[in-house]
Amino acid sequence: MEKPWLNIYPAGVPVNIDPDQYPRLLDMLEECFQKYRDLPAFVFMGKTITFGQVDELSTAFGAYLHSRGLEPGDRIALMMPNMLQYPIALFGALRAGLILVNTNPLYTPREMKHQFTDSGAKAIVIAENFASNLQQVIGDTQIKTIIVTSVGEMLGLKGMIVNFVVRRIKKMVPKFNLPNTVRFKEALSQGRKFTLKPFQTGPDDTIALQYTGGTTGVSKGAMLTNRNIVANMLQIKAWLSPVLQEREVIALCPLPLYHIFAFTVNCLAFMSCGGRNILIVNARDLPGLIKEWRTHKPNIVTGVNTLFNGLLNHPDFATLDFSSLKATVGGGMAVQRAVAERWQQVTGCLLTEGYGMTESSPVLTVNPVDETMRLGTIGMPVPSTDLRIADDLGNPLPPGPENVGEIQAKGPQIMKGYWQRPEATAETIKDGWLCTGDMGFMHPDGFFQIVDRKKDMILVSGFNVYPNEIEDVLAMHPKILESAALGLPDEKSGEVVQVFIVKKDPSLTEAEVIEHCRTNLTPYKVPKKVQFRTELPKTNVGKILRRELRDA
Repeated sequence: MEKPWLNIYPAGVPVNIDPDQYPRLLDMLEECFQKYRDLPAFVFMGKTITFGQVDELSTAFGAYLHSRGLEPGDRIALMMPNMLQYPIALFGALRAGLILVNTNPLYTPREMKHQFTDSGAKAIVIAENFASNLQQVIGDTQIKTIIVTSVGEMLGLKGMIVNFVVRRIKKMVPKFNLPNTVRFKEALSQGRKFTLKPFQTGPDDTIALQYTGGTTGVSKGAMLTNRNIVANMLQIKAWLSPVLQEREVIALCPLPLYHIFAFTVNCLAFMSCGGRNILIVNARDLPGLIKEWRTHKPNIVTGVNTLFNGLLNHPDFATLDFSSLKATVGGGMAVQRAVAERWQQVTGCLLTEGYGMTESSPVLTVNPVDETMRLGTIGMPVPSTDLRIADDLGNPLPPGPENVGEIQAKGPQIMKGYWQRPEATAETIKDGWLCTGDMGFMHPDGFFQIVDRKKDMILVSGFNVYPNEIEDVLAMHPKILESAALGLPDEKSGEVVQVFIVKKDPSLTEAEVIEHCRTNLTPYKVPKKVQFRTELPKTNVGKILRRELRDA
C-alpha cells in the first residue's frame, strides 16, 4: 500500500514505535513512579501530588480492592470528574488487575444501568454528586463494592471549605442512601494494612472497557488491551516529541480523564515523560479555567473546538501570558478553521488538530506541531499506523478530493473488539481494518481530510452535503457563536439543510445567515431553515449532538 505521508514525516518523529516496549501498561507506570518520584504528577485546586505519592496511594487502593474480594479480570466503574482521586483509583485498579469502566458522571440512571449491566461491573468509585442516580439502579447491577468520594476529600483543610460550598451553598449533592459504602480516604487507610496479590497479565489482555459515546446508536464497550493503550501512548509521545521536554511538561487538562482523549494523551502520554497535569474539574467554568491557566502557565493544552471557541470569546482570555505555550492539541470533534486561525492570532500558538476514536485508543492521525501543519485537515497517520480511503465495497481509492470514501485504519492501537458483541465487531473491523464511519479523502502527499460522518451526510437532490462544511462557513460569521447543521426530510429534494444557531450578537437575523451562506456555498448547500437557540445540546466533552437536535 502506498504511504505518501512517509516522504514528509515531521523531523525527529520515528516512522514506527515498538508496541511491545512495555508488555503491560503497569510496567510503564512502575518505571515512571521510580524515575520521576519527586516530580509533581497531578495538581488539583492548588493541591499537588507527586509521582511517588501516586505510587504509594494507588498501591494502597489496589490492596483495598483485593481485600474486598475483587479478583483480576473483574470490572470496576470510575465515575467522577477530574480530581486527584481519579488517577489514584485508576492506577490502583490496574495494580489489582481489574478492568476499567470509565463512566461519564453526567449519565442519567438509564445510561448508567446500561453501562454497568453490560460491563458486569462489580465495584464503583463514584463522586457523591452522582450517588443518588446510582441509588436508582444499583439493584439491577452486580455492583457490591461502592466507594464514594467528594470534590474536597483529598484537599486537606481547604477540602472542608470546598465540600461545604458544594454541598450546602451550591446544593450539588442530592440526598442518597446506598448500603455498605466506604469513603475514598477510608479505603486508602484500610488498604495500607494489606498487600497486593500477584497476578499474571499480558499484552493482549483487556484492561479497559471504554464505552463509545453513543452519539450514533447504542453505547458499546471497546475492549482496549495493554498493547493497544501502550502503543497509542508511545505514538502520541513520539508525535509530540518536538515539543515535549522530559520532566518539563505542564499540561492543562480541561477534558475529563474518563474520556479516552484525555485518558491516553494527558493521563498516560504526558505522565510517561514526567509531565504535570493541571486538572480542571469543570471546563464549562471558563473564569475558573482561566484562573488556573494564569497560575500554572501551561506549555501544552488539550481540548475540543467548543472549548477553544468559548475561551476566545471570553474577555479575560486575551489578557493571559501565552509566552510558555508550545502546543495546543484539539480532538474529539472537528476544529473549525475560523477558530484555529483566531487561536493562533490571540495566543501565537498553532492549534493542532488530531483525529481518532474510542475504538483506536483513540489517536489515529495528528497534524505536525510546526508550520507544516495544514488547517482543515486531520494531519497524517501517527507512527506504526496505516490509513486508507475505501469505497462502499471496501476497495481502496486513490488520492484526491474527488475520491471521497470511508476512512479505514490499521495499527497496534486498534481495539480487540466490542465487549460481548461479536456481530458489531465484525461490522467494524474487516480484514484487520477499522471502519471508522467517517468520510474523507487523502491529499496526494498523505494528509487526510474528513468531510463528515457517513450517517450525518445530507442528500439534497442527489448531491452529498456535509454538515461540517456548513458549520465551518457559519463559524466565519462574526455574529455566530455556535452552530449545527443537519438534514430534514423534504418532498421535493429528499432532504433540505436546517441549521441551529447560537448568536454571539443578538442583532443577527435569519436573512443575514442565509446571505452569508449564499456567498460561501453552492445553492443546494444553503440552509432552507434557520432556528436560533440559546444553547446547543452537547456531550460532557463538548461535542455537539446533532442527533438530539434531529430527534427534537
